[in-house]
Amino acid sequence: MSDSTALGEQHELAISSGPIRYRERGSGSPIVFLHGIVANGDLWRAVVPRLAPNHRCITPDWPLGSHELGMNADADFSLPGLARMVDELLAALDLDDVTLVANDTGGAIAQLVMARHPERVGRVVLTPCDAFDNFLPPMLRHLQIFGRRPEVLWMTGQYMRFRFVQRLPIAFGYLTVRPVAKEAMDSYTRQWRTNAATRRDFAKFCRAVSSRYTLEAAEELKRFDKPALVVWAGDDRLFPLEHGQRLADLLPQGTLKVVQDTRVFIPEDQPEQLASLIEEFAGSPAATKA
Repeated sequence: MSDSTALGEQHELAISSGPIRYRERGSGSPIVFLHGIVANGDLWRAVVPRLAPNHRCITPDWPLGSHELGMNADADFSLPGLARMVDELLAALDLDDVTLVANDTGGAIAQLVMARHPERVGRVVLTPCDAFDNFLPPMLRHLQIFGRRPEVLWMTGQYMRFRFVQRLPIAFGYLTVRPVAKEAMDSYTRQWRTNAATRRDFAKFCRAVSSRYTLEAAEELKRFDKPALVVWAGDDRLFPLEHGQRLADLLPQGTLKVVQDTRVFIPEDQPEQLASLIEEFAGSPAATKA
């Protein structure tokens, strides 16, 4: 569950798969953010304040391992199922011409939204994310084995309270250049450690992981003829720059921008630069207010 009040006021809505909490700040054209696994809306806590003067920023806590509210027992945690959750949230909030901004696993979900539910999406920003046959990246594929059982997740979650464990390559070590702030790391890992419903949902996600869906999406993205900005890390160990270029080339209106001194979590390492790129892409004057 996101803790940062910089994201705005907290709200909750129900979709067919269960309850979704989100924070909202600002007014204007809507921007909806998608984070990845074992993260939540706090990933965008330094980006949203820079965009809120010109945009309605909606930052949900998607059910990917850091959410507090458990989903329904029959919720579909495959990528197509998660993409339907995004589409239902956009419909429930009556949003159109949305700028979708995605990172990590959220980028894989966004690709399925672009391919199969593009009606409410006006433009997309993809930052380093799973794509093609790289879902999950090799360094994190242990989750497809050890993450399948909630009791194993509980045990591993207890170790995640330690900073040195968080910085291991098989944890968060390859996601950022610099360590994530302690408060944000606690926000990301707390529910995994303490919430049985979170672990149950995340285990369902781990069992549903398949690069079949990202490969299918890659074929369908050729039909997404709307503005698309691909913002990739120049030297990332999980999501190679080649994949960012391939995504930009696949998209009829795709453009690639490369950011240095960052890894997967560009919103953590380079929030000002990312916010400026999003602002310019969304068509409003750049906001510099923190």
